[in-house]
Amino acid sequence: MAILGRMRDLPIGIFDSGLGGLTVAGEVMRALPHESIIYFGDTVRCPYGPREPAEVREFVLQIGQWLTGQQVKLIVVACNTATAAGLALAQSVFDVPVIGVVEPGARAAVQSTVNRRVGVIGTLGTVKSGAYSSAVRALDAGVTVFSAATPRFVDVVEQGLRLGDGTIEEWLAQIGDIYIRPSFYEMARDYLDPLKRSGIDTLVLGCTHFPLLAAPIQSVVGSNVRLISSAEETAREVAETLEARGHLAGPGSGRTERFVTTGDAAEFTGLGARVLGRPIPSAEHVMVSELETLVTEESRTRQRAFEEDGTCS
Repeated sequence: MAILGRMRDLPIGIFDSGLGGLTVAGEVMRALPHESIIYFGDTVRCPYGPREPAEVREFVLQIGQWLTGQQVKLIVVACNTATAAGLALAQSVFDVPVIGVVEPGARAAVQSTVNRRVGVIGTLGTVKSGAYSSAVRALDAGVTVFSAATPRFVDVVEQGLRLGDGTIEEWLAQIGDIYIRPSFYEMARDYLDPLKRSGIDTLVLGCTHFPLLAAPIQSVVGSNVRLISSAEETAREVAETLEARGHLAGPGSGRTERFVTTGDAAEFTGLGARVLGRPIPSAEHVMVSELETLVTEESRTRQRAFEEDGTCS
């Protein structure tokens, strides 16, 4: 019982290539208000989308190793690109449950669609991997998936986050100015009109940055298309996993939050607060060089096996 009690008090580790994963972290915090959280944003190496899958898998191993060193009880890969490239490997290597964001998003889309025509937008890496198509087919082989890479949407969010200082409300007003510009809507229509012509009734926001663009995306695809963010569904899966294992924290758990970044800690707290929707008191800095020393030889052996034949034996 003492061991079980200790497990309940351990934190949940959540990581992303940068700030977007805070949309997932926020949902986990809302769904599980007694849980301690460690959020790791790899902002120096963001974005992951244009990188080769093998390189992204290396990052997943490094950050996963760092988080397990912090004694987390579960890891959430709050990045679609990292989930697509490295979830299976991480699940094989680490001794705690590892949950990605693709399968929860796919499940929500399958449950939502009526005409069984689902669109997916994401980074180049996510779309090229075919992860969402595979996940949807595994749940319902009769659903047709139409995918589009929308990498410039990430740039729009990053630009909006850096518009200047101020409150969350002021930032939302500022970033709204970007979305109403004709240039944004022209770009958005180029990305989204082919999906609309495909007759989709559900659109998966397959990047953790994209929920911040939900309003303008909705205006382009139309009100008859339901937008799916994997954040809420991922939080539900985290809760179900911890409950099944008897590891849910209780009201007296002494909840804590830690925010960690490979980039500038002061910038992370400022920009991260805008994504999370509330202040982040402080953030810790971890050098990439420190991460690079953490991966064990056993993990590298499993990674090589994965690169050779796609397995993690």
